[in-house]
Amino acid sequence: MFTLRLALTLLIAALAAALIAPLIAPIVASAGFHFPFPRIFDRVVMVTLAIAIWRERHELGLARRLQAGFAQPLAHLDDAAAGLLLGAAAIGVLWVVAWLNAPTGSRAQGVALLMALAGNIAAALTIAIIEEGFFRAFLLHGMAQDLGWCGGLIGSSAIYAAAHLVRSPARFELRGIHPLAGLHNLSASLAQLCHPISAAPGLFGLFLLGLLLGIGLVRTGRVYFSVGLHTSVILGAKTWHKFAPGAQSAPPWLAGYGRPPIISGAVAWLVTLALLVVVDRLTRGANAPDRTRHA
Repeated sequence: MFTLRLALTLLIAALAAALIAPLIAPIVASAGFHFPFPRIFDRVVMVTLAIAIWRERHELGLARRLQAGFAQPLAHLDDAAAGLLLGAAAIGVLWVVAWLNAPTGSRAQGVALLMALAGNIAAALTIAIIEEGFFRAFLLHGMAQDLGWCGGLIGSSAIYAAAHLVRSPARFELRGIHPLAGLHNLSASLAQLCHPISAAPGLFGLFLLGLLLGIGLVRTGRVYFSVGLHTSVILGAKTWHKFAPGAQSAPPWLAGYGRPPIISGAVAWLVTLALLVVVDRLTRGANAPDRTRHA
């Protein structure tokens, strides 16, 4: 069973990272680098998770799921372009609301915004490809095998939301060897999900975004629409402070009710819900390949 096997793999990887990270931190510090321990911990988690999934790649069907999700890239360039443009339109709505809400003197300059966009395109595209490969081509396909496409959409979107919200609430450097530091950091990170009032806005916004990206894959049969849409979302998030320098003081319904910013705000929820309707109508009846045989 894919879901259970992956859950055990994630648990083992997280515990391994919690034990290994406190040993890595002193080595990093002795090399002259001063990174916060949570940042080191996050990188160790990524590595241990990649190794754990690679060890279970045959049982989890890693290669065939990724091959199915990324098949025929040239034939799906129009899907990627459609996703990119649709995401850009949605981000444009948020930018216009931010621009209208910002004090006149703090409104963004066009040149600064274009430079920020150009400087973040490569990073946004890379992140979108990696995340869509994992959360949609791999995770959604796998969970759909166990739970059906509706259950897979809900489950993968919930995991997507939680994974983006779970971060260490503290920033500190680790000097010397502290064997339990990783376990404490893991516990503090997961504890954020135990505070529903503060966590709910971010979880809800990220869950809606996960549904949107997942539906893009289910309807088109490939990740390219979702990659384009996701790239626009990341670009919007990375350039938000450039477009709306006064966003720090923006009302919560626009800037967000907590972490992460923007997506935890009511305006972003409404825009995402509107996109769900638009994507549903645009892709209804799409000639997607047989997805069940890849699940």
